[in-house]
Amino acid sequence: MRAWQVRDVMTTDVAAVREGTAYREIVDVLTGWRVTAAPVVDGARRVLGVVSEADLLHKVELLGQPHERRVFVGRRHREAQVKAGATLAADLMSAPAVTVGPDASCVEAARLMTQRHVKRLPVVDDLGRLVGIVTRGDLLRVHLRPDGDIRADVVDEVLRRTLGVRDDVVDVTVHEGVVTLTGQLDRRSTVRLALRLSAQVSGVVEVVDALGYAVDDIPLSGLRVGGGTPAGVS
Repeated sequence: MRAWQVRDVMTTDVAAVREGTAYREIVDVLTGWRVTAAPVVDGARRVLGVVSEADLLHKVELLGQPHERRVFVGRRHREAQVKAGATLAADLMSAPAVTVGPDASCVEAARLMTQRHVKRLPVVDDLGRLVGIVTRGDLLRVHLRPDGDIRADVVDEVLRRTLGVRDDVVDVTVHEGVVTLTGQLDRRSTVRLALRLSAQVSGVVEVVDALGYAVDDIPLSGLRVGGGTPAGVS
């Protein structure tokens, strides 16, 4: 069972600028491509940083304001002042860029975005060269998978191949990404594994547990975590 990777959802036709690209040209690139940020690359397409609308807006924000010499000034204010006076991508960009590889899972990319507070990730190869870009919206596409494709993965990869469960033992239904497993398995541990693996299938929003089991083979089962219902227990 292969989880969706960044390469499955990324955009390969990427708006990028060189470190020597001028302010006005960067604005033209962002508006022309209808994007809010662009990777900054060198001559070998290695990613050096990212320049965004937020970086460019410092010039507008501080337009006409006199440069004040202050002893105590915050790092962000200093950076804003520097970028307000900058004219080239090398001085405007945020660096180093937070990047991801094409073989990373969509889950890993989403976690990286959350941890680093970024909305997009340049996708780079082993040499750091730009091969694409992935955004929050791209990662959400995993949840647009057809229900039929999700069901096929649960049945074929989880139940048949991994757990060796016959088709007539567990009924699998999927509606808008919500998977419902109904049936009776031999062991509680198998039920828990079926639920966990089904939840890992790309596009699954939720797994509804309607499974029973004949034998509780999990010690200290008083700490119950989504493990179905023993046979004969209502």
